[in-house]
Amino acid sequence: MVESVDEHFSRVLRERSDPERPPSGIADPTALLTYFDAQLESRHLDFALRWLQTQGHAYYTIGSAGHESNAAVAMALRPTDPALLHYRSGGFFSARARQVDGATPIEDVLNSATASVLDPISGGRHKVFGSVSLNVIPQTSTIGSHLPRAFGLAFALGRAADADMTPNWPLDSVVVCSFGDASANHSTTVGALNASAYCAHQGVPLPVLYVCEDNGIGISTKSPAGWVERSLQSLPAIEYAAADGTKPSELLATAQHLAELVRTERRPAVLHLKTVRFMGHAGSDAEIAYRTTREIEDEYALDPLLATADELISAGVLSAADALARYEDVRETVMERAKGISGVRRLGSSRAITAPITARAGVVAPTASIERRAMAFGAKPPELEGDLTLAQTINATLKDALAARPEALVFGEDVAKKGGVYGVTRGLRKSFGATQVFDTLLDEQTILGTALGAALAGFVPIPEIQYLAYLHNAEDQLRGEAATLRFFSNGQYANGMVVRVAGLAYQKGFGGHFHNDNSLAVLRDIPGVVLAVPSHPGNAAGLFRECLDLAAEGRVCVYLEPIALYHRRDLHDGDGAWLAPYAPPEEWAQDTTSAPGQVLTIGDGTDVLLVTFGNGVPMSLRASTSLADEGISSTVLDLQWLSPLPREELLRVASGFDRVMVVDETRESGGVSESVITALIDGGYDGTARRVTSVDSFIPLGPAADHVLLSETDIVGAVRALVLETP
Repeated sequence: MVESVDEHFSRVLRERSDPERPPSGIADPTALLTYFDAQLESRHLDFALRWLQTQGHAYYTIGSAGHESNAAVAMALRPTDPALLHYRSGGFFSARARQVDGATPIEDVLNSATASVLDPISGGRHKVFGSVSLNVIPQTSTIGSHLPRAFGLAFALGRAADADMTPNWPLDSVVVCSFGDASANHSTTVGALNASAYCAHQGVPLPVLYVCEDNGIGISTKSPAGWVERSLQSLPAIEYAAADGTKPSELLATAQHLAELVRTERRPAVLHLKTVRFMGHAGSDAEIAYRTTREIEDEYALDPLLATADELISAGVLSAADALARYEDVRETVMERAKGISGVRRLGSSRAITAPITARAGVVAPTASIERRAMAFGAKPPELEGDLTLAQTINATLKDALAARPEALVFGEDVAKKGGVYGVTRGLRKSFGATQVFDTLLDEQTILGTALGAALAGFVPIPEIQYLAYLHNAEDQLRGEAATLRFFSNGQYANGMVVRVAGLAYQKGFGGHFHNDNSLAVLRDIPGVVLAVPSHPGNAAGLFRECLDLAAEGRVCVYLEPIALYHRRDLHDGDGAWLAPYAPPEEWAQDTTSAPGQVLTIGDGTDVLLVTFGNGVPMSLRASTSLADEGISSTVLDLQWLSPLPREELLRVASGFDRVMVVDETRESGGVSESVITALIDGGYDGTARRVTSVDSFIPLGPAADHVLLSETDIVGAVRALVLETP
């Protein structure tokens, strides 16, 4: 039978002899004792959580045993330095807590693992290392997905010195981010480290300390010898240092050196920390299935707790008996509190669980001063420009947003100097400078990671994803990181943003699938994410301002801009119906049609209601004209908001019609119309509802696209059939 790490530690100290010669001493015995106590607390919390699981009280047992040397990193930093921690960073958490009066790390971890509502960070939603008072930002079970956020936060803090805003952390803060050696191979990690090197190479301030906690194995797959070291050392312009958890004083000194370098020189560094993993990957992992008894027991010699105890004993700070007594005292303290954890109160309703991702804060939207608007528009503001296209309206709305909110940032590929592929951001950089409007490297994960971090710092990010098809490279930054932060922090941390995405189909003479993507399913099933789709310059500005207000409250919004409508001017040839005037600021409050949950209705026909969005709006209106020639009258409903759907308004309007046709430019499977039909049925709509959609296909290049995309002919035919079906 394998000796447990607990048994091994106790046995070694019982057999350990105290030094016979006078000790040589160590540089800072107080610091080493503090380090040791944090390690002990973390280790015994792992034991306690395993015990609580056997009692049916705990639900999460990915432990930190063997990684407790990361406590040295916390001791090298200030408690005001924001930390984004790997799930094995228990030692860091305990050490950080010792820097803040009144902190309760034992209770915090126990309440978190038992899903108690008393968990001060998630409120019972998940086991995470997080604490507002400790400046530990909660992360999910991260496989490198938090590194782009860490990059973004460091980038934002570096930029804040030149911005007209006060960030949420001191300007000289260091962002610390820990991850595992297996995670170092993940594309998200590689992208974030590359982005960090990219910025450092150009001298862009980036105060981030990455900590790779290298235990040599990812669940059951070993890291090749020397691979992690070689890959981390190869990062250009990033300082690299290695340290070993079995050499406590050297580790403390190395961590201190790197932290000071990052703080003073404002450039990134990587600490490659050699650790070891005890008790398997998690409670359900039987590592004996893929590791021999000899392999497991040999690693006990690398126990960082034993290494610290040995150094303290060798220096005469503690006797072996003292060290063992200290170990047992911490066990008793932790277990006493663990045994009192029964009768935990947990979240008891779906409303309570989802509150952090649905609550509204009612932020009052600012408006720009006369001087700031003049800086943006010169002598002729957009309300004096006459009728505008969709692209021109969005451009004017962005300028007003930047003028009203100095903390707002517009960034992405080609948005600054070029002004965007379609000219939508043209002139923004000239008006507001490179602090507020800037180009990024070509990596969607980094773009969204920059937004995540910038929002944490106190900015209001407006990142652009150049095409909808490109979003899939980075969708987890929305799903796994952006949308979860308010959930896992019980609303105490937020990363509100408005992600602008150019998308949908019907571009003529350009594209194929990657420039005409018509799939929205990936955005519509993320809890808490808001999705708005303008269809006309008349509703574009109002929808964007609503998204911006939501972002200021901490909500994650996606503003999907139909490319094919950017420069459209007419509904029918020469009628100018796809232009609209821009409302001046004093009229914005009067717009009651753009708020979340509101829909737009166009026309007054009574035979059928056409429910649609985006490109479907002009298509449905033109189809309505053809249908009218056949004696079929219709009204068009523009949903505007696709997530969450405006169900109440949809049902209210639909109740006045015997027939509803959902006109959906997305695909038959997983398209928007599935949810609309479901909402009608669930809401008790007693008329006849049908849908007409695009084909389940990628969009080919050229005229072949017409065979798979929804057409006006399809709409007319579907409505005609519906009317014949229901006389």
